[in-house]
Amino acid sequence: MKGFILSFRSEFYKTRKTMGFWSAVLLPLLLCLLLFFGFFNKSDQLLTLPGFMLWLRFAGAILGVMGSLLLPMLIVFIGYSVNSIEHKADTWKTLFSLPISKLSVYSAKYFYAFFLVLLCLVLFVLFTLGLGNLLHVLKPGLKFNEYSIANTLIQLYTKLFLSSLGILSIQFLLSLLFRDFLKPMGIGFICTITGVILATTGWQYAYLFPYSHPMLAMHALQQGRGTPGPGAMPQITVDMFTKDTWVSLVVAAVVFMLGYFIVLKKSVK
Repeated sequence: MKGFILSFRSEFYKTRKTMGFWSAVLLPLLLCLLLFFGFFNKSDQLLTLPGFMLWLRFAGAILGVMGSLLLPMLIVFIGYSVNSIEHKADTWKTLFSLPISKLSVYSAKYFYAFFLVLLCLVLFVLFTLGLGNLLHVLKPGLKFNEYSIANTLIQLYTKLFLSSLGILSIQFLLSLLFRDFLKPMGIGFICTITGVILATTGWQYAYLFPYSHPMLAMHALQQGRGTPGPGAMPQITVDMFTKDTWVSLVVAAVVFMLGYFIVLKKSVK
């Protein structure tokens, strides 16, 4: 455990000034700010909407963009950026010659990529809630205060995170095997487009393809919207562990172990 903690801290210090780290912070900030200014400028057209619809439009626009393309491509970029420093400096042999087990080094790198994806999605929740409530303060006519979406957002982004773990493991392994950026990036981009097509066309076995999982998660969320009762606001129900979620978790675990055995058996150059 001590070796894992040391390796994890080392990953943070090595990457804290790189685009891989800052993309996880800046992407949610910039995307939420764009929506914030859009709602602020068109506030007069939104005054008649109830709080639920305001939150649905504000948070739904962000979720729609994230679940289709941005999240998978961000994972491709993060997966590569975690290993790119060793590739560029040619320090893999030096890294694995340290008096720290290969499992600690490998798992620290993987879980650091895991942490960056989690950080990004947590920031999306915080910025969405914070900027939505700020809109109500600046434009009191916007009834964001009529509805609380916090619990729903946490569940939605948790499901989106679980649905992305299979992609993260695959891209992390590809970035470990290939020195250049183009191979993992190209494979990730092609697979992401394929996943979007499979999910949007409704292919019944799309859940078996990890790159379709974020889009399938969004489809499941849309189908899970509840209907309002008498005098009550609508509620969004989240079926957290659907087939695609379980496949994502299984793929993440299997590919993680496969990557470790490759590290053990094969010399990483």
